[in-house]
Amino acid sequence: MTMNNSFYQVLNEEVEKRVDARADKLIIRDPALDAQKQVNQINDFIKKGVSAIIINPVDGNNNKLIAILNKAHKKRIKIVVVDSQMADKAHVDATLLSDNYQAGVLCAKALMKKKKRANILLLEHYSAMSANDRIRGFTDTLFNKNYHVVGKLNTLGQSEYAYPAVLKRLKTQADFDTIMALNDQAAVGAIAALDSQKVKQVGVYSVDGSANMKQLLLNNQNATATAAQSPKEMGKLAFKLTYDLLAGKSVKSKIKLPVHLITKDNIKNYNVTGWQ
Repeated sequence: MTMNNSFYQVLNEEVEKRVDARADKLIIRDPALDAQKQVNQINDFIKKGVSAIIINPVDGNNNKLIAILNKAHKKRIKIVVVDSQMADKAHVDATLLSDNYQAGVLCAKALMKKKKRANILLLEHYSAMSANDRIRGFTDTLFNKNYHVVGKLNTLGQSEYAYPAVLKRLKTQADFDTIMALNDQAAVGAIAALDSQKVKQVGVYSVDGSANMKQLLLNNQNATATAAQSPKEMGKLAFKLTYDLLAGKSVKSKIKLPVHLITKDNIKNYNVTGWQ
């Protein structure tokens, strides 16, 4: 979706070094959260005659994006979707993503274990299907009436959007004691907003397992847990799926990678300077 997220940088590096080792050419484009820009980039790939496209869709429901991927596939270009999914999978060869629903479930179970009741602020990215799955896993698991969602903010999964949004909520309607963020970037922005107001009793849960969030789990009172995924494994498998498809091999149409919870209790078992 955007290369300012280190998750995608690491995923890209895993693909790039393997493509380079084969002396093949990898063309990298950053849509920067702009669906139309991504459509234009794919159209350019078609004109260049690429053999395969590995894509993290900005908006899996976008009709123009669906149409351009269909056009690419009809040109016999292999399509591998990573870290999210398309609403229309008819012209997608393989979808590779973390178990996003389970990531939300893990965060909810951790919250229920820690608190008997909570007022929850959700930090979302409405157009990202992976983000929606995480939030849905979280809210589906909180079946107890003592857990209330008191607000939802569309942060696009970016710290620079989460920080002012949470800060405004703190100043105008400080009615929450828990935050569930779709990813670590949004969580980091939220924690910065909490710190700026010297708020220390809000538990922040998120998804990713990034270095920034792991360091906060060590040093920040509000940081509570992150459901970790692995861009390294996703990059390795994205490469393998792509080349298997190019070789005419059959692959699974959808692969989910496992996630696991990192908390203050087990953070010392993890490398806090990088991704897993």
